[in-house]
Amino acid sequence: QVQLVESGGGLVQAGGSLRLSCQASDRTFESYIMGWFRQAPGKEREFVAAYGWSGDSAHYADSAKGRFTVDRDHAKATGTLTMTNLKSEDTAVYYCAASSMGTIPTDSDDYEYWGQGTEVTVSA
Repeated sequence: QVQLVESGGGLVQAGGSLRLSCQASDRTFESYIMGWFRQAPGKEREFVAAYGWSGDSAHYADSAKGRFTVDRDHAKATGTLTMTNLKSEDTAVYYCAASSMGTIPTDSDDYEYWGQGTEVTVSA
């Protein structure tokens, strides 16, 4: 199994930025699509962004376009989600996940492995 651990969450003021990291247990992670999801209190888990195997394979939710950037380092078995111009509605627990599907999925049920999440709180 692929083990995933997120880090980098915290408290930030609106308009600020954060970078979240996802550390995988081994290099087999490079064969998986890396996805990011978030879940706000009382809400369903929501797709944020995902990254495949090449530099042009990223896909973003409309809420993330122009503000968030997903990347990965295959050699280090890590992924990152860089968030800028944060808004109060970005407050949530953020999760990284891995999927073995051939195309980037946006449904959380299509991801086999999940981290424990890291909390992001954006203050006005």
